[in-house]
Amino acid sequence: MQQNYPLEPGGVDDYPIKIGTALFTMVDPHKGFENAYNRWYERDHFYAGCMIGPGQFAGKRWVATRELKDLRFPADSPFAKPVDAGSYLATYWHLKDWSEEDQAWGGKQVWWLYNNGRGFPERSHAHTGTYTYESAVYDEPDPVPVELALDHGYQGLGVVVTEPANGVSHDELRQWVEAEASPTLLGDGVKCISSWSAVSMARPAGGQAPMSLGTDGGAPDRLLQMCFLDTDPRAVWEKFRAYAAAIDGGGKGKVSFAAPFFATKPGTDLYVDQLW
Repeated sequence: MQQNYPLEPGGVDDYPIKIGTALFTMVDPHKGFENAYNRWYERDHFYAGCMIGPGQFAGKRWVATRELKDLRFPADSPFAKPVDAGSYLATYWHLKDWSEEDQAWGGKQVWWLYNNGRGFPERSHAHTGTYTYESAVYDEPDPVPVELALDHGYQGLGVVVTEPANGVSHDELRQWVEAEASPTLLGDGVKCISSWSAVSMARPAGGQAPMSLGTDGGAPDRLLQMCFLDTDPRAVWEKFRAYAAAIDGGGKGKVSFAAPFFATKPGTDLYVDQLW
């Protein structure tokens, strides 16, 4: 069993750039528009829709091929309907002191882009939401901190969503998972397990988004974990199944969604022909 290492005061955690929240957006291009969507998103929307906004300091795109989608579990999930919805995942980090004014920028910007012909209607959101960063555990005492995770060049990402059992609070679930279950997953290329709580659907300030944003993700007190991988996610997916079994067997919660992703390679159409 791998020891988990939280970051300690005075170590690499002792720097002023801190994550506050993340935007987590999982989307499918419509069939026949895969290449166009990939190029629009990474050459325009990734920057114009998010990265140039105030308080946003990192972003990364991930992709699930048909092979990776077939590894998702459980078969019926409130997070993605159907469970294989969402070929592309984009994750963005917001600063801890991200203000209400900063947050309002995104709502105004998405409407400005759509009103100026820079939207992409041939796509469907599987799940888009804002999540608050809570904690992370690592497989080594001097790790790459979460703040750098989207820039580090990880090969893959494992997403695990757990809903608390009746009578179990979100914090109780998270603390139990980090202490009891996380050590069974860390190591062998699983470098970091970061934990997040749901804030809300990522709806623009002052109104609805120009499109449906997909599911509400399940229970409002769910635990979302993003696990950063220095290896091919297929090579460690049996460890994720064992991790989910340990969580389910612990009586504190039940895994409602688990999904592996490859990192995209910006400037290429790698994996675009493997989505379906």
